[in-house]
Amino acid sequence: MADRGCPLETAPLPLEVRESLAELELELSEGDITQKGYEKKRAKLLARYIPLIQGVDPCLQSENRVPGPSLTTAALQLQKSRPTTSRDERFRSDVHTEAVQAALAKYKERRMPMPSKRRSVLAHSSVDAYTPPDTSSASEDEGSVQRPGQLSSTVLQSHPGAEPWLDRVIQGSSTSSSASSTSSHPGGRPAAALSDLAAHAHIADLHSAPPDVTTGLVDRPHYERPQVASVRAAPRGYGGSILETADGVPVHSRVSSKIQQLLNTLKRPKRPPLKEFFVDDFEELLEVQQPDPNQPKPEGEEVEVLRGEPLATGVPWPPSLLAALQRWGTVQPKAPCLTALDTAGKAIHTLTYGKLWSRSLKLAYTLLNKLTSKNEPLLKPGDRVALVFPNSDPVMFMVAFYGCLLAELVPVPIEVPLTRKDAGSQQVGFLLGSCGVTLALTTDACQKGLPKSQTGEVVTFKGWPPLAWLVIDGKHLAKPPKDWLPLAQDTGAGTAYIEYKTSKEGSTVGVTVSHTSLLAQCRALTQACGYSEADTLTNVLDFKRDAGLWHGVLTSVMNRMHVVSIPYALMKANPLSWIQKVCSYKARAALVKSRDMHWSLLAQRGQRDISLSSLRMLIVADGANPWSISSCDAFLNVFQSRGLRPEAICPCASSPEALTVAIRRPPDLGGPPPRKAVLSMHGLSYGVVRVDTEEKLSVLTVQDVGQVMPGASVCVVKVEGTPYLCKTDEVGEICVSSSATGTAYYGLPGITKNVFETVPVTVGGAPVSERPFTRTGLLGFIGPDNLVFVVGKLDGLMVVGVRRHNADDVVATALAVEPMKFVYRGRIAVFSVTVLHDDRIVLVAEQRPDASEEDSFQWMSRVLQAIDSIHQVGVYCLALVPANTLPKAPLGGIHISETRQRFLGGTLHPCNVLMCPHTCVTNLPRPRQKQPEVGPASMIVGNLVAGKRIAQASGRELAHLEDSDQARKFLFLADVLQWRAHTTPDHPLFVLLNAKGTVTSTATCVQLHKRAERVAAALLEKGRLDAGDHVALVYPPGVDLIAAFYGCLYCGCVPVTVRPPHPQNLGTTLPTVKMIVEVSKSACVLTTQAITRLLKSKEAAAAVDIKTWPTILDTDDIPKKKVASVFRPPSPDVLAYLDFSVSTTGILAGVKMSHAATSALCRSIKLQCELYPSRQIAICLDPYCGLGFALWCLCSVYSGHQSVLVPPLELESNVSLWLSAVSQYKARVTFCSYSVMEMCTKGLGAQTGALRMKGVNLSCVRTCMVVAEERPRIALTQSFSKLFKDLGLPARAVSTTFGCRVNVAICLQGTAGPDPTTVYVDMRALRHDRVRLVERGSPHSLPLMESGKILPGVKVVIAHTETKGPLGDSHLGEIWVSSPHNATGYYTVYGEEALHVDHFSARLSFGDTQTVWARTGYLGFLRRTELTDASGERHDALYVVGSLDETLELRGMRYHPIDIETSVIRAHRSIAECAVFTWTNLLVVVVELDGLEQDALDLVALVTNAVLEEHFLVVGVVVIVDPGVIPINSRGEKQRMHLRDGFLADQLDPVYVAYNMKHFLDSLRSAGTCQGCSQTQKPAFTWSARRRGRPLLHCRVELLRPHAWFLICKIQLFIPT
Repeated sequence: MADRGCPLETAPLPLEVRESLAELELELSEGDITQKGYEKKRAKLLARYIPLIQGVDPCLQSENRVPGPSLTTAALQLQKSRPTTSRDERFRSDVHTEAVQAALAKYKERRMPMPSKRRSVLAHSSVDAYTPPDTSSASEDEGSVQRPGQLSSTVLQSHPGAEPWLDRVIQGSSTSSSASSTSSHPGGRPAAALSDLAAHAHIADLHSAPPDVTTGLVDRPHYERPQVASVRAAPRGYGGSILETADGVPVHSRVSSKIQQLLNTLKRPKRPPLKEFFVDDFEELLEVQQPDPNQPKPEGEEVEVLRGEPLATGVPWPPSLLAALQRWGTVQPKAPCLTALDTAGKAIHTLTYGKLWSRSLKLAYTLLNKLTSKNEPLLKPGDRVALVFPNSDPVMFMVAFYGCLLAELVPVPIEVPLTRKDAGSQQVGFLLGSCGVTLALTTDACQKGLPKSQTGEVVTFKGWPPLAWLVIDGKHLAKPPKDWLPLAQDTGAGTAYIEYKTSKEGSTVGVTVSHTSLLAQCRALTQACGYSEADTLTNVLDFKRDAGLWHGVLTSVMNRMHVVSIPYALMKANPLSWIQKVCSYKARAALVKSRDMHWSLLAQRGQRDISLSSLRMLIVADGANPWSISSCDAFLNVFQSRGLRPEAICPCASSPEALTVAIRRPPDLGGPPPRKAVLSMHGLSYGVVRVDTEEKLSVLTVQDVGQVMPGASVCVVKVEGTPYLCKTDEVGEICVSSSATGTAYYGLPGITKNVFETVPVTVGGAPVSERPFTRTGLLGFIGPDNLVFVVGKLDGLMVVGVRRHNADDVVATALAVEPMKFVYRGRIAVFSVTVLHDDRIVLVAEQRPDASEEDSFQWMSRVLQAIDSIHQVGVYCLALVPANTLPKAPLGGIHISETRQRFLGGTLHPCNVLMCPHTCVTNLPRPRQKQPEVGPASMIVGNLVAGKRIAQASGRELAHLEDSDQARKFLFLADVLQWRAHTTPDHPLFVLLNAKGTVTSTATCVQLHKRAERVAAALLEKGRLDAGDHVALVYPPGVDLIAAFYGCLYCGCVPVTVRPPHPQNLGTTLPTVKMIVEVSKSACVLTTQAITRLLKSKEAAAAVDIKTWPTILDTDDIPKKKVASVFRPPSPDVLAYLDFSVSTTGILAGVKMSHAATSALCRSIKLQCELYPSRQIAICLDPYCGLGFALWCLCSVYSGHQSVLVPPLELESNVSLWLSAVSQYKARVTFCSYSVMEMCTKGLGAQTGALRMKGVNLSCVRTCMVVAEERPRIALTQSFSKLFKDLGLPARAVSTTFGCRVNVAICLQGTAGPDPTTVYVDMRALRHDRVRLVERGSPHSLPLMESGKILPGVKVVIAHTETKGPLGDSHLGEIWVSSPHNATGYYTVYGEEALHVDHFSARLSFGDTQTVWARTGYLGFLRRTELTDASGERHDALYVVGSLDETLELRGMRYHPIDIETSVIRAHRSIAECAVFTWTNLLVVVVELDGLEQDALDLVALVTNAVLEEHFLVVGVVVIVDPGVIPINSRGEKQRMHLRDGFLADQLDPVYVAYNMKHFLDSLRSAGTCQGCSQTQKPAFTWSARRRGRPLLHCRVELLRPHAWFLICKIQLFIPT
C-alpha cells in the first residue's frame, strides 16, 4: 500500500475512549464478558473514529473478508408474537403410536434412566459436557453480511509487513493492564493493545505501525479461552519473561516507558454512562449453540407465486350478502335456513329465510330507533356491538348478526362469560373496550344465566367496559312499519364484522373483515366447494368464528343453503350425532374437525343404519394440523364401506387473518388427486423439506390441504426478517394476496402493517407483486401439482436452540404413550416459556382420577423418552394436573395461553411435577476456570495501569484525638467503675425496661460497684475460684448480667456470657449452653434462682447430663460482702473475657479479649458516637456476644453515658416498646438488630397514626445503627425509614455497623461524618470477585450500602483470599483489619495454633508485610467517595458483601446466598422465606410456603426459572417446607448450616421435595462410587421423595455402564411395605 501511496493517518483517541477501552479489556481478562461481547463493545467505541482513517485502499475493505456462516442464530429464531386458538384437536394417531412404541422399545433396550417421583430426576450437564461457544459466527444482529465500512481481519494477516509490526506491538503492550496481551489466535497471535492505541497518535505508514482499528470490528474465528483472568503464555516473537499476578495480569518485571506514559495520562476510571448499562448484554454471556455442519440446508429454486383460478365470471352473483338475504327472505320465505338441535339430538327450532329476514329487520329497527340516550340515538352507523350467545343457540346469533349488518353496525361475536374469572375473559374485555363497545346483545335465557350483582344487574366482568345488555327475543323488540327498510351499505370497504383471536401470549386482538372481503370470501367458498341452492350443510364447528361462521352463517345465506348446527353439548353426549344428521338430512357437505372424526370412530360400533353416500364434501377445518391425516385415514377406512367416497374428504387451511387459505376439491370441481408427504422431522426442525421413509421413527406424514382459493395468490416467505421468497424445499410462512382476507387488527396500525401489508421480495430485492400479501401464521410449502402443504403454525412454534418444534407434534407424541390408560380424555397442553433467552418446552396433562403416584412417574418417564427419541429435544417441565382443571376454550379444548399464564404465575396447582432443565438448558455460560497462583509485582503494576488504587483505608488516628475524660487515665474497666463510683456515685448508668415500658431495674455507678463486689466475694468464698478461672454467666438480659460481669473482673476471673436456655425449648437450647460451658472450661456458673432450677430440672436431665454441671451459684440472694481488694491484672494483655458465639455457618467458637483491647474498643466507640455522661442511648440488642455485649455491658461504664436497656424478647408482647423508649428518653443514639427492625416494620406498619397520638416522636434520633455481621439489608432499612418518617425519624438516620469475631466493631456510623452512601454494582462481575459500579436501574445491578464509618484506630485492607496479596479497589476480597481492639485469638480446647495464626496474625504476601492483620472472614471492597470526612480528607467507604464461609462455589464462580435467596423470594407471593446451601455440588433451595399445600408444586418451576434467569444455575434440589422451619439466630441471620444438617438428617418434615437426578449421576461419575455402596463398578444410590400424607416413593439408581457424556442407569421405582 505504501507503494500505491496510501498512507494511513489516525488522530489520537479521546481520553474517555481510552479509559473505556481500558475498563473493557479489564472485563475481558476477568471473564465478565465473552470475546464476542468484548469485540462488539470495542467496535461500538471505535466506530465513530473509523472515518479518521484516510486513504485506505478500497480493495482491502472488500476483498479477503471472512465469510459469515450461512445459517446464524438470528436467522433461525422465528417470530413468537402469533396468536393461539383453542386447542381442541386432541385425537389419537395410530401411525404415530407405532413410532412412539418403537422408540420406547428402543430405549428399553438401551436401559436409559427413567425419572422418578418428585425427589426425582432433574439434572444438569456436567462441566465436561460443555462445548466451546460459537464465536466463529457473526453476532445475532449482524447476520452473515458485514456492515459497510468494516475492515477485514485478514488485511493484516495477508500483508507481508504485518507480522513484524505485530511483534513490535507485543513488545510495547505486553505490560499494559488486563487483557492487553491476550492472545486469541493459534500460536499466541495477539490482539492489539490499549497502550498502542494511546501511544500511537500519528502513524504515517501501514508498514511501520498502523492503528489497530480492526480488532472487534470484524468477524473472525475465535478459540476457546477461560472467561476469567488467566496466565497467558508468552506471545510468539517475544522472549521476555512474564510474571504471574494476583489478578492474572501478565506484566514485565520492569515498568516500561509506555506504562509510565499510561500512568501519566490515565486518570481514575469514571463510572460508565447510564445509557451503556441499559443495553443488556446478557445474551453475550451465554453459550451460543454451534451450528451443525451436517444440518440440512435448502437446495431448491426460489418458489414462485402460486395463483389460484380466477373467480367465475358470468355467474349471477348477488350484489351483496344482504341483498341475497332480502331476496331469499321474500322470494323463498319458507325455505329452511338453519336447524338447531338440543342435547338429545332433536330439532328444537328451524329458522326459515323469511323468519330470518323479518327478525333481522325487527332487530335493526329497534337498534336504530328505540335505543336512545338523552334524546339522542344510542348507536350510530359503524358502532361496534358485542354478540354474546351460547354455542347452543345459533338461531338467535344469526338473527343478531344480520340485524347488526342491516343497521350498519359492526358485530363483535364473543363467548359467554359464565364467571368473572373465565379463561381469557379479561383480554376479551380489553378488546371490547378498545373497540368502544357499549351494547351487548344476548338472549333472555343467556341473560338470566349471567352472574348478577345485588341489584339484579349483570356484573361488570374483570377488565370489561360498562355494557348495556339488550335481550333480542321477539317480545323485547319493536315491530317496524311495513314500508321501513334500512339504508344498509354493505358493498364497500367499511368494516362488516370483527372476529377476535387470542395470541400465543394470551392477548386478544380483533381482526376486521370488510364488506368487500366478506362478499369475496363467500363467492370464493361457493366456487371452491361447489355450493348450490338448497344444499344441506352439517356444521359441528363454532358458528361464531372461523370456518363455522364463514360456511354456516355467511356463505350458506348467499346460496340459500340449509345448515344443521350440531351443538358441542350434543357431541359430548353422542359423538356420532353429526354422522346421524348427515344421514337423516341427506347432507351434501359436512364441516368438522379431526377431533370429531376421531371420537366418532370410537362410538360407531353397533351403528348399522348409517350411510354417508350423500356427502359430496367432508370439509376438515383443521386439515392444517399435521396429524389430521391419521384421523382422515382411519375415518375413511371405517366409513368407506358405508358410502363415504375417498374424494369427499377435503382438508382445508385457514387463519383469522387470511380467512380460508386453501381447500382440497373433489375431482368433479377440478381438483387434482390428493397427495401425502413423508418428511424427515429432523429436516423440518431446520426448516427444510426432506422426503424420508415411513419406516423411520422420526418422520412426519402430512397431507395436502388442497389448492389455492379462487381469485387468490399464495407464496411462501421466510418467517423472520425481510419477507424473502423461500426455496421450493424450504418451510416458510404462507402468505395470501386476495380481496377475501381480513383487512386489519382493529386499533393496531403497527402490527397491521406487518401482517396485512407484507410485500414479499425476491432474492434480488424485487417485489413479487404490486398488491400486498397477508401473513397467515401457517408454516408450509408448495408441493407437487401446486398443492399447499402445512406442517405447523407459528402459534405452536417453539424454537429450542436453532431448531424448530411444533407443539402439535409433541402433543401427538405424548398422546401415543398409553393415552387411554393414563391421560384424562387426551387433554394435553404443550407450550414454551422463555428461560435464558431460549424457548423451553412445557408439557401439562390431565391425569385420570384413578391414576396412582407410581403410574404418574412411569408415564412421565416414558413421555420424556419418547419425545427425546422422536424429536431429539428435551422437555423443560412436565406437569400433571387433576382431571378437569385445565382452563377450557369455548368448545371444550384447552385454553393454551391461559394454561401458560397459570404456569408462569404459579396458579396451575399441579399434583406432580418433573423438572428436567439439564436436557434443554444448553446455553449456560461456560464455567469459570481457576487460575494458578500469581506474584506481587504484576498485581501492583496491574492496579496502577488500570487506574485503580490499592484498597486500603483507616479511621482517625487515636494519637491525634484529645480525650479530657478522666476515664482515659485508667487502663482497666474495673478501675474505671471504681473511679466513677467514687467521683460520681449517683450518676445513673443503666435503666432496664419491661414489656409495659416501666423501669424494672436501674443501676448507678455506686450501685453497680457494690453489686459487683458482692458477686466477687461470692465467687471467692462459695466458688473458691482463683484468678484466671473461667465463669459462665447465664442470665436473662438485665442489670444482673452486668453486675456479674464486673464481679468477675473484680476477683480476677474471666467471664463468659451465655444465653440462657428457653424453658419451652430445652431440647435444642440447653445442649448449646452445656457445650459453651464445657468448651470454655468454666469452673463455675453464675445465674439466677429461676434458671438454677431450670438447669437442674427433670426436663433438663432429658437433654443433657445435669450431674456434670460445674458449681452453680445463685446471685439473687448473696450476702452483702466486700472483697478485700479488687484484682488488678499484671499486664493489659491479660485476658479480660471470652466472647462465644455461633456463626451462621454453625461453628461455635470463642475469642479472647484482653483488657487492653476491651478499653480500646470502648474508647473508639466513645469517640465515634460522641458518648459523654450527659448522653442517653437506647439499646435493643441481645447482650451475649459481639458488639451487643460491648454496648450493653462495657461502654456505659467507660464513657459514663446512660444506657436505656430494652430486651428484644419484650418486643414480642409490645412491639412499640423500643420506639416508645427512644422517644421517652429522647435518645440521640440508638442501637438495634435486624430482627428488631423487621418486627417493628411488620408489626407497626398500620399503627404509626396511633403512635403519633400517644406522643411518640423520633425527631431526637441522630443515628439509629443496626448491629449485624452481614451485608446491610437495604430494603429493610429503607422501609423502616419511610414507615417512621411520619414520626419524625430523620431520613438519613438509619445506618448499619460491621463487626465480626476477630473485631466486634470495625465500622460504626457515629454522629459525625458524611452520610452513608449506596452504590450499585454489577452482580455478574461480583461473581468473578470484581467490582464494577453501574447506575441505578441497570440490568443485573445490585445495591450495596456502606457499613458505617471505620472506627478511630482501625485500619482495613482488602486482600486476596488465596494469595493474601493486597487488591485494588475494583476487586472483591477478604476484609482484613488491624486495630488495638482486635481480639487476641481463638480460645480453643486443644489450642490449634495454625487457626490462631491464620486468623489473628496474618501478614500480606507483598506490599506492607510488617503490619499484623486479623482476617474477618468477610468479603467486601473499598471505594473512595467524593465526600469528605471530619479531617477534610476524601472519605473511604467500606462495603460488606457477605461471609466467605457461606459463599457458594458453583461453576467456578462465587455466589452469595442472599442474592439467590432474594431472586427466589421474588418468584412467588407464597414464598415467605428462603435459604440456599450446597450439598455434593448440588444447589439446594429451601423455601417456606406461606399458603395452601396445593400451591407447593407451583413453586418448583418458578424457583428453577428464577435461579436460571438471574444466576445461570440449575437448582439441584427444591425443598418446600412450612413457615418457621428455616432457623434464624438472635441477630436475625439465617443459620444455613443448621438447615443443611436438618435436611441431611431428614428432620425438616417437608411438604414436597424435588430432586435433579442428573446431578446425582454426575456426582457418581466423578466419584466412581456413591453413598451406601462400596462397589466401584456398579454403584447404586437410593433416595426417597415424599409428599406429605402420601407413602414414600423410593428411587434406586444403579450404574450399569459409563458413557462418554452420561451414565446408563437402571432405575427402579417401588413403594416400600
